[in-house]
Amino acid sequence: MTIDTNNGGVRTTGRNIGLAAARGLALALISLPGAVLCFCLTAVSIGLIPIGVGIVTTPYVLTGVRAFANWRRVLAAEWGGVRIPPAYRPLPKDANPWARTFGMLGDPATWRDLRWLPVDMTAGFTTALLSAALLIWPLEGFALALGLWRVFPDGYWYGFVPVTGQASALGAAALALVILFFAHFFTPRLLNAHFRLTRAMLGADQEQLAERVRVLTETRRDAVDASAAELRRIERDLHDGAQARLVAVGMDLGTIEALLDKDPAQAKELIAQARKSSVEALTELRELVRGIHPPVLAERGLGDAVRALALRLPVATEVSVDLPGRAEAPVESAAYFAVSEVLTNAVKHSGADRIWVDLHQADGMLRATVTDNGRGGAVIEPGSGLAGVERRLGTFDGVLAVSSPAGGPTMVTMEIPCA
Repeated sequence: MTIDTNNGGVRTTGRNIGLAAARGLALALISLPGAVLCFCLTAVSIGLIPIGVGIVTTPYVLTGVRAFANWRRVLAAEWGGVRIPPAYRPLPKDANPWARTFGMLGDPATWRDLRWLPVDMTAGFTTALLSAALLIWPLEGFALALGLWRVFPDGYWYGFVPVTGQASALGAAALALVILFFAHFFTPRLLNAHFRLTRAMLGADQEQLAERVRVLTETRRDAVDASAAELRRIERDLHDGAQARLVAVGMDLGTIEALLDKDPAQAKELIAQARKSSVEALTELRELVRGIHPPVLAERGLGDAVRALALRLPVATEVSVDLPGRAEAPVESAAYFAVSEVLTNAVKHSGADRIWVDLHQADGMLRATVTDNGRGGAVIEPGSGLAGVERRLGTFDGVLAVSSPAGGPTMVTMEIPCA
């Protein structure tokens, strides 16, 4: 039998009801002590703010509360398929304790976490425990039927069944079978109810929408600035390169026209010079066009374009491509130039002698991963190439993640929605 709950619910079968019950028991053991500890520490720390002690302790306590809440978000996603994205406001890295304390207390997500804690230690604990109890409790009834009732000479109540002998113990076993039958249906639903309760308390649809509008506004501004800078670069390249060479060709042609009858030999030299200048101008125009949109990307797609890019690198590069089809042209272009920038950074700064590029598409997302075996230490800093990549991806609602411990390896992961 299969139970499938919609809207991010849990999908279970009769074979893994036990897994759902075990997870419910684990959540019950986690939610009650964890929520009580976080709530009490937070209340004490905030209460100590007027005397100054809380100014120092509150950021650490609230960071712990956020870690606990984020861990529960992970469990909700992995165990229940219920995604609860965090929506905490960023804090300046160099903020002093005063700014950190009141910055975190001024974040609506902080109070959402604090409201969730008492709910988690009560209703959350109950739903998690019931999902386990419905499967564990029948074991008691079966044990009574197998002779456990003899341990209780004065009788024993199993639910509403008084167990005083073997016959009544068999009645307890019958009740256990009924409970076990209902456990098959309600255990996964109770576990899912626990996760939905967590999402109802920790989720923030309106705040997420406001945060998304803010992020999109910033990325749009960055995109406009980047487009203006790109247009200025193209204008400068055309003015200083191809345009200057074409002007020189025009001047040479005028001189050639005047020298054809007077000095044919010099005119011939100027013709050769004009031909060379036209070839160089054409080469520069091709390079400029390739920088705007590589022909191989338009003709053969992202995979072959990245392979062609890897062949031009001075470092041995392996490219793995698993793309079922082609994404929209702007998405492919953004992914190509993002990978190109990351590869350029790896060649220039990592000291690596080997690079791996992986391109694949899953769940409507185009993901590109660039890994090198260099010295590590790569960070996203303002004005850096990685910051530019982050801005480019942000325009498409994409994300950039960098893992680069000291000593390497460095892994840069880029993810862009395909539509």
